Amino acid sequence: MIEWIGRALLAAIILAVPALAQSTEGQTSSAPAPAAPSGTYQPKFKGDPARSESEAQALAYMRVVLRAQKEYKKRHDKFAPSLPALAGTGSLTKRMANTTDRGDYKVGFKTQKDGFMLIMTPKQMDEQHRSFYAEDDGVIRGDDQKPADENSPKVK
Repeated sequence: MIEWIGRALLAAIILAVPALAQSTEGQTSSAPAPAAPSGTYQPKFKGDPARSESEAQALAYMRVVLRAQKEYKKRHDKFAPSLPALAGTGSLTKRMANTTDRGDYKVGFKTQKDGFMLIMTPKQMDEQHRSFYAEDDGVIRGDDQKPADENSPKVK
């Protein structure tokens, strides 16, 4: 419902701008230029691969888990067998480790022979909610058509 209202508001603004420009033609104004619509994602850093705030949060969570796994491996000479085992390592909190619900995403974690898989699956896949996948090599991969896996393209 909120998304629909936001889209309707954005459409109304887009339609109103040309009419406003015609009605103020020839007038000077010291008012600042209008800001970008609030629904437009603003990158968090140079090269940010996220397409939306939800993706930015999912990718940030993955980076925290990947760093925690790297630290855990340094300390224990193996990867953690579960997310709760990582709690307190690096920036990963108990709350982050004990819930698989991360807003618009669900977390999946599986151990493998000498490693792990971390998966972020959107509750609704669309142009602003890709799925993400990473293994112990630390490379995050994404897919906007299906659940991401080891064959999905790298996220820049």
